[in-house]
Amino acid sequence: MSGRRIYLDRGIGETRGVVTLDDRPERLLIRRDGAEPRLILGARAAARVQSVEPALATAFLDLGDGAQAILPFKPGGRPVRGAMVEIEIRAEPRRGKLAIGRLIGEAAGAPRLLKAAPDPLEALRAFARDAEVVEGREARDVAEEAEAEALEVLHPLPGGGTLAIEPTRALTAIDVDLGERKGSDAKRVTRQANLAALKEAARLLRLKGLGGLVILDLVGRGHDGNALMTAARAAFGPDNPGVAIGPVGRFGTMEISLPRRIRPLAELLCREDGALSDRTLAQRLVRRMQAEGEANPGGRIEAVCDPDVADVARPLVEALAGRLGARFIITASVGRGRDALEVART
Repeated sequence: MSGRRIYLDRGIGETRGVVTLDDRPERLLIRRDGAEPRLILGARAAARVQSVEPALATAFLDLGDGAQAILPFKPGGRPVRGAMVEIEIRAEPRRGKLAIGRLIGEAAGAPRLLKAAPDPLEALRAFARDAEVVEGREARDVAEEAEAEALEVLHPLPGGGTLAIEPTRALTAIDVDLGERKGSDAKRVTRQANLAALKEAARLLRLKGLGGLVILDLVGRGHDGNALMTAARAAFGPDNPGVAIGPVGRFGTMEISLPRRIRPLAELLCREDGALSDRTLAQRLVRRMQAEGEANPGGRIEAVCDPDVADVARPLVEALAGRLGARFIITASVGRGRDALEVART
C-alpha cells in the first residue's frame, strides 16, 4: 500500500506513534508518562523572564517547577527581566540545550502550563491529515521496527550502497558509500545513488528527529548540481518552513540546515554513552510481558532482568497488572547483562 498511514501504539508508560510513507517509517513520536508537559513541542506556558543576554539576543525563562527555556528576540523586542510572557514551545530541549520558545504575548500570574501540547494522534495528524489510523498489535510491531531503524547508523540505499548517519555536537554527518562498485556505467550509478541518498536522508533525519546543520558527503565526482539541488528541495520540502540548502561544494558535499523541533530519538532512548537507558529497556521488557500475557490469558508471566532495569520496570508492571490482572512477576538478577531481558510463562 502506498501513501501515508498512521500507527498508534498506546502502551504501558508510553505512547508511540509512527507515520509511514509507502510502508516505510518516516516519523516516530514517543510520548512517555512523566515527561515535563511544559517542554513538549506545541505546549503553551506562562513564563517569567529570569535574565536577558543582549549580546546573544536571548532571554532565559522560568516556566515553573524547574522547567526552563530560552526566548530569542529581535532588535527592539528585548523583554524585561521579571516580566511574565506567554510562549509556545517550538523546539524541545536536547542534551545540553534548553527548549526554545516563541513569544505569544504578555501573561499574568505565576509560571504555569497554559495549554497542553497536541496529543500524539493530533501531532501525527499534522503530517498525514487524512491518513488511516492503525492501532493494536500491528501498530506495536510497526513502532518496534521504526524505533530500531531510528537507532541504526548504517542504512541500505535502494539500488545498492549505504548511507551512514552520525550526529555530533556541532552537526550531523551523512556519508554516501557505493563500496567497490565500478564499471562503464559508474557515472549513472553514482548519480542514481546520490539522488536516492537525498530522498533517504530526508526520511531518516525526520525519523531520527535530527535537525540543525547537516553535511552530506556525496559519492563520485562531477556532480550535476542543478539536479541534486532540485532533488534536495523535493526531499526536504516536508520539513519547511526553515529549510536552507546550499549548492554542492568543491569537495562534493552539500550543506543543509534543518529546523530543530523534537528531541532527537537517540537522546530519548539512550544514555550519553550510547547504550539503551534503563527506562527504554524497562519499556521493552513490559511490552514483551504484555504480549506474553495477551497470548496466554490467565497464565503467570515472569520476567528476569538487571536490577536497575527492574527498579524502573516495577511501576510499569503494576500498571500492566491493572490491565491484565495481577499475574506478572519481575525478578532482579545481579550480574545479568543490562540488555538480557527474559520473559516466560511460569
